[in-house]
Amino acid sequence: MEANNMVPKPNPEKKVSRDAKNATVGIIQNIIFTLYTKIAGMIDLRSDTVTKPTQAMRQAMANAPVGDDVFNEDPTVLELEAYAAAIFGKEAALFCASGTQTNQIAIMVHTTPGGEVICHEESHIYKYEGGGIARNSMASVKLLKGNHGRICVDDLPNAINNPADVHLPLTQLVSVEDTANRGGGAVYDIHELKKIASFCRDSNLPLHLDGARVFNALMVNKQDPKHYGELFDSISICLSKGLGAPVGSILLGSADFIIRARRIRKVLGGGMRQAGIIAAGGLYALTHHVSRLSLDHKHASELGACLMNLSWVKEIYPVETNIVVAVLTVASYRDQYIDKLKQRGILCIAFGPGMIRFVTHLDISEQDIQQTISVLKSL
Repeated sequence: MEANNMVPKPNPEKKVSRDAKNATVGIIQNIIFTLYTKIAGMIDLRSDTVTKPTQAMRQAMANAPVGDDVFNEDPTVLELEAYAAAIFGKEAALFCASGTQTNQIAIMVHTTPGGEVICHEESHIYKYEGGGIARNSMASVKLLKGNHGRICVDDLPNAINNPADVHLPLTQLVSVEDTANRGGGAVYDIHELKKIASFCRDSNLPLHLDGARVFNALMVNKQDPKHYGELFDSISICLSKGLGAPVGSILLGSADFIIRARRIRKVLGGGMRQAGIIAAGGLYALTHHVSRLSLDHKHASELGACLMNLSWVKEIYPVETNIVVAVLTVASYRDQYIDKLKQRGILCIAFGPGMIRFVTHLDISEQDIQQTISVLKSL
């Protein structure tokens, strides 16, 4: 066979396919660019998850020493885990991709299939994690009511199932969220938390903290993180909200708990290799962005003071941290007001029937707040 006959001839259909693929990629890139340019320059109050890494954080990430984290050899990940564990007085920590992942891993460690988790009816682990408790842990949920996303110790005795009753699932975990997102960033009273922790210990029940915004809570309750950490058997900390890291959460607990959590992280596909690049952003956030959270609270308070005096706002949730929830006078006008604000350069989100949420964060300046207040008053 001649050499030329061995060379595959161009397939015109494949060329068309490649051209179509390239054209599609180009269209997608144009859409992304258009969306970016529309959002750029907007005052984005939809969530504190929209924060972008600062230049100093990016530099720390670029310079981070790395290794293989699945082999437990990434020095930056190890440093982040040790630092976070020390803050809350825990024996060990595990770096994960998201708060949903750390929460779900914790629930899987604490429960067995057929068990039951007690939490608030509007808690993140129940409403916003894709049914993960049922799918991952095969556990049921007992939902409690409470003031602005916070459960009360007085409701716990009747919530625990009788273990001798074979008709009922075994109660295996209590979970609280501090601050409570659906409660408008509400902070638990520390005395109530201590009562809940004491009850759980006496009942031989582990207590998990969804601490996605735990540093916002600590900024308000002024607690020593170590003393606060003693209340919980496991803690989930998000690095990519108000702290401004681009990705990542940390799960804290005992050494044995984290060994079990590490195995589950691997099973869930959460093992990462040279993860120090992103862990460095979280480490920078913990060492540089915690104290500034009080500024976000100040900005939220200013927004709340404006909203409560507007005729189209019926009431606002008490503003304790960086979340402001407005309940509208006419519920059906919610989307209209969101659109009007967007047209004037302000982004916010729907938060239920007749409700709008604003969240202050690292990328929102005092000038942005004053501009937002001016726009709100003009509607």
